[in-house]
Amino acid sequence: MTIVNVRGVEIRPIDAALGAEIRNLDATERVHPDVLLAVRRALLDHHVLVIKDQDLNEAQFKTFATSFGAIFQNPSDIPVLASAAEDNGVAPDIVRISNVDGYTGTGELSAHADHRWTPYPSAGSLLYALEVPSKGGTTSFTNLNLVYETLDAQLKAQIEGLELITYNPFLRGPNDPRPRYRDPGEELISPTYPHPLVSTHPESGKKVLALCAATEVEVVGLPHAAGVELVEKLRGHLTQPRFVYEHRWSVGDIVYWDNRAVLHARTAFDPNERRVLRRISLAGGRPF
Repeated sequence: MTIVNVRGVEIRPIDAALGAEIRNLDATERVHPDVLLAVRRALLDHHVLVIKDQDLNEAQFKTFATSFGAIFQNPSDIPVLASAAEDNGVAPDIVRISNVDGYTGTGELSAHADHRWTPYPSAGSLLYALEVPSKGGTTSFTNLNLVYETLDAQLKAQIEGLELITYNPFLRGPNDPRPRYRDPGEELISPTYPHPLVSTHPESGKKVLALCAATEVEVVGLPHAAGVELVEKLRGHLTQPRFVYEHRWSVGDIVYWDNRAVLHARTAFDPNERRVLRRISLAGGRPF
């Protein structure tokens, strides 16, 4: 394990399939360019960064997050988390991930990548913990580069060049069925933005399997039965625990993840406990 120290800021790899922990970084102050560059490099290497012991107001959180890119804004006609509550249909810069004053409730959330159904999915997100439950409510991250690299050669060849449509879950009601694969007999209710099933990370050049664990999808050009079979085979591979880091939150944690390289999921927690976090997502480009 190689520990990086830049101007007193320590970046220590986590003993898992991905992730590194960062200590001695004060995000309330101007962060030195050398440190910001080291954080950027660490994100490419480790995909998820846990920045410990922060105490920020919203303005400080936004200043720190935008050191790594512009804030993601959804098209007004393509809903995402928290966009429906806004008059203009665009999610706020800081989204309340909370069972007290925000969104996402207290139940389990399957492994997914944010905004995959939009034309330009977000590049990453920073999630900041203000209150956490005594148990549960953990966030797990799946290394999609490792998922791809461990596929057998035959399956890699089979999926090369295929495109995948991820359907917008926010166009379904809370009590609607949540299919894992599009039913061809059902009326299309959303615009579609096909993206490569195997994408290339635009900065690291790593190949990733760009597939969520349970979100409704469709492989472009494949017959329905063949598409279902392929997607379920890939999902059986990507949901193995060996690809996962599970983060148990502490107050003051900022977790910064690369949305182009990982999935994230949440375990359920007691509805009588409080879980209050704030999220900023960063703008991305068209996957290729």
